[in-house]
Amino acid sequence: MGWARSQPCALALAAALAVCAFYYLGGGGETFSSATRRLRATRAAAPPATPPGPARRERTAAAGEAGRALHLLMMFTKAERSPALRAKGQTALRSLLRHGRLHRGDQLHLHLVTDSASRDIGHGLLRDELRGAAFRHQVIIHDVSELTEKLFPIVEAMQKHFSAGSGTYYSDSIFFLSVAMHRIMPKEITQIIQVDLDLKYKANIRDLFEEFNSFQEGAVIGIAREMQPVYRHTFWQYRRENPQTRVGEPPPDGLPGFNSGVLLLNLEAMRRSKLYNQLLEPSMVQKLTEKYHFKGHLGDQDFFTMVGMEHPELFHVLNCTWNRQLCTWWKEHGYSDVFDQYFRCEGEVKIYHGNCNTPIPED
Repeated sequence: MGWARSQPCALALAAALAVCAFYYLGGGGETFSSATRRLRATRAAAPPATPPGPARRERTAAAGEAGRALHLLMMFTKAERSPALRAKGQTALRSLLRHGRLHRGDQLHLHLVTDSASRDIGHGLLRDELRGAAFRHQVIIHDVSELTEKLFPIVEAMQKHFSAGSGTYYSDSIFFLSVAMHRIMPKEITQIIQVDLDLKYKANIRDLFEEFNSFQEGAVIGIAREMQPVYRHTFWQYRRENPQTRVGEPPPDGLPGFNSGVLLLNLEAMRRSKLYNQLLEPSMVQKLTEKYHFKGHLGDQDFFTMVGMEHPELFHVLNCTWNRQLCTWWKEHGYSDVFDQYFRCEGEVKIYHGNCNTPIPED
């Protein structure tokens, strides 16, 4: 244990290689650009007829009273190389549908970020699973290359601070999508939830959307605490220089950092927040990374964690039951004595998160 804590660089590299992040979900629908045009043209109207050509939609086309548009975004990339990823997508979608109960007039908008090689796989997955959905739904396809092109100028400066390295999973701009979602999505979308693929839902997804109503003034993002001492390790130098700090300490009084497996993004609030948008500026990112001696490898999660140390008022902290992480990697890598202080979660689990490829309990 003593050796492990004295080798922060080695452990950080090991963590970068060991912590698995399997994203998201698949489907077939309309393209990002066509969806933007449609939303702007038909914000208060009934769903239009399905257009010809590539801008296809899949939905239950029930007419009726106006309800709430619930936007849920998932990623489904590199699926052609990974049967395990496809299996995770099936588990996530089936559990989402099993427990999902929307109000009359509501519609779930499933946003799928995918690449060309994975699109048909995702389309087939959604086609099969959504056939028996008990609520109105629509699938919108986002091309990963198009989004990356839009994101890169915004997040380029932060990638070097929060990526494992060139060519690795989190090094791509798309894995900072949540950070700048408010600048990418059309303004007609005011709230969206972004979720990892390695989830299993045990509660109604609509109840998660109700969490937006609990945001305090100034909060722009809802996110759960990280449930391992990963940031106790990442902030090792800052903690050594500031022995009384709460940074990296376990809950309830400490600041253990965040986990981005479940993200509630109040896009309207993100657009309005002068503070949040200032924090995206390269000079501010550099200033904070220097202050905290921060070098991470978990993309958007690292950014939110670092910002949360400085400006906790920007975040609504979700109960751990909405993102019950299962990974125990750090328990066996130098932190067994404090691990349970981070990993503890009381209450009925609403969403299991099988991060770092951890098996999720069977029903």
